[in-house]
Amino acid sequence: MARTRSAAPEGRRRASHSMEAVLTEAVALLDESGQSALTFRALAQRLGGGVASIYWYVANKDELLDRAADHAIGAVLDTVERQTRTDDPIDDLRVIAVTLFDAIVDRPWLASYFMRNTDVQTQSLHLYELLGQQTLRLDLTPRQRFHAVSAIVGVVVGTAADMGQETPQELLEGDVDRDEFLGRFADTWRALDPEEFPFVHEIVDEFAGHDDKDQFLAALELTLAGLKLQAGA
Repeated sequence: MARTRSAAPEGRRRASHSMEAVLTEAVALLDESGQSALTFRALAQRLGGGVASIYWYVANKDELLDRAADHAIGAVLDTVERQTRTDDPIDDLRVIAVTLFDAIVDRPWLASYFMRNTDVQTQSLHLYELLGQQTLRLDLTPRQRFHAVSAIVGVVVGTAADMGQETPQELLEGDVDRDEFLGRFADTWRALDPEEFPFVHEIVDEFAGHDDKDQFLAALELTLAGLKLQAGA
């Protein structure tokens, strides 16, 4: 179970519901319809209380979003902590990275709020710490460790956010499938001047049939390979 604080912040009255309930319903609203659907009025309706009751737990929508994201990351952290550590820190970094990636792909809104405010996002900070602890097992300088974790987080969050972009309407409505949609761009690329775009012509067939998860895994492996080389492992 996610480690979410159950008490209201100091100085605020305790409402009839709990912080756990507030954040659980906030995450549900975000999952269903995204950030625009998460309003204090909509959240209060789901909780069966008044809008003012939400302010007993969070000061504003920014804090609500940050805490909701951290609540969702709590499940990721629990999953990671249950996984057995190996003798290879690179393997353990891979497992943590893939687990976080899958969570953000399932919840695209998470990409905008992960590690945005670690004053309140304690679980996200613990996940970041776990990534960093694996680099402590490698022969690296503090700066190299910092850059390594930053690179891994960047690959994970950036790629997941890209995959989570709004789906084109024609794909949503089923007018075309994914292969046909990508094929249109591929045909346009094939029509380009090969002397001006030699790289595009070289990879166009790979692009046309690529799998997004495989592309992420390849980017992650390049990052981890560079880290391993830097550490002399």
